[in-house]
Amino acid sequence: MSEAAITIARHDRALPDVLNRECFCVTLDRPAFDAALTLEAGADFAASLLKERPHLVSTTPVFLAKADRTAMLSMVKAIEAATRLPQYRAQALERSVIAERDLGPLGAFMGYDFHITEAGPKLIEVNTNAGGAFLNAFLARAQLACCEPVHAALREDGSGAFEDVVRSMFESEWRRQRGDAPLRSIAIVDDEPEGQYLHPEFVLAQRLLQAAGYDVVIVSASALQYRDGALLDHDGRAIDLVYNRLTDFAFEAPEHGALREAYIDGAAVVTPNPHNHALLADKRNLINLSDQTLLTSWGLPPEQVEALRGVPPCVVVTAANADALWAERKRYYFKPADGHAGKAVYRGEKLTRGAWGEILKRKYIAQEVAVPSERMIEVDGARVARKSDVRLYTYDGVLILAAARLYQGQTTNFRTPGGGFAPVFFI
Repeated sequence: MSEAAITIARHDRALPDVLNRECFCVTLDRPAFDAALTLEAGADFAASLLKERPHLVSTTPVFLAKADRTAMLSMVKAIEAATRLPQYRAQALERSVIAERDLGPLGAFMGYDFHITEAGPKLIEVNTNAGGAFLNAFLARAQLACCEPVHAALREDGSGAFEDVVRSMFESEWRRQRGDAPLRSIAIVDDEPEGQYLHPEFVLAQRLLQAAGYDVVIVSASALQYRDGALLDHDGRAIDLVYNRLTDFAFEAPEHGALREAYIDGAAVVTPNPHNHALLADKRNLINLSDQTLLTSWGLPPEQVEALRGVPPCVVVTAANADALWAERKRYYFKPADGHAGKAVYRGEKLTRGAWGEILKRKYIAQEVAVPSERMIEVDGARVARKSDVRLYTYDGVLILAAARLYQGQTTNFRTPGGGFAPVFFI
């Protein structure tokens, strides 16, 4: 952001900052939240979800300036424009043979994660299988206005259209590969989905898509079969479209062989898929996206290059720069290039020699630290600070939903008292 833009953003951020420090209202209407979940997924669904996952959702909202929303969406559009540049694509796709297979889908539920800093929003990472959107849609609806800024934000909230947007998104993904052929069946696929922490939202996704008229199953990737040019579920039923939640982004594991073959052959529409991940979510892309000189030489328009100043500088960790990075380690987060969900991520100031040795054995990037903002909340009557990051769920560069995650420690973990997913109010 330019100095003028930063000054304007600081002015716009004054009220949100005050509210994040001093508003301790509980805005979650828990009965309404429980009732909505119960209506969608059964009588015991909400009770068991919150009992087994007590820190999945927070009762406290996060306040952000509309100027920050504008800046984040400008970065999203600039990133997706960069993925269409020939030089960018050549570098991103050369890392994986399967990723070169482009059948048309753009990637359902893209997730862009940000820290909100004094200098504006900073992009932390991009995810192609960003979880939480279905839960956050219900969370956004079950909010109570505690003051006029919240009341105004609720009046402007568009989450009531969530079902229509999701239905249109999956139909668009289908048409991009299959044209006017009818879409009949959808499989929500993960490894052992019943054991996943976000399994409840698989159920919500299933209910929503069933209500749209599709035959929808939740199935483990290892149970899929590929026979006679058709991808089949565990009961032998044909699958038209896969909503892919796997973190094996190139389908390399043996148990993902059926899905891999079906994707390569174009036998099923898979979204998001290896092509989407390679272009958008491989963390090595952040190296190029944070290099304004390189992006300019590749032909990215100046206003989009300017927007991408919000991507913290990144470099790949190599033997050649290892000593320099170790000496300056407090400036960086160290992240596995193919990682997800904060796994094996190290903050340099807490990095040990042993962990550094492991980093040097793998493919890692070093990303300059962007300190997250904080939200003050009440836990058991005491006022405590929680770190906050913001996730934009998008499709084709358009915002579907915004949500925050409140946490304690190095990364989001859904195990922090008072933490979890939180609604975002832009004011």
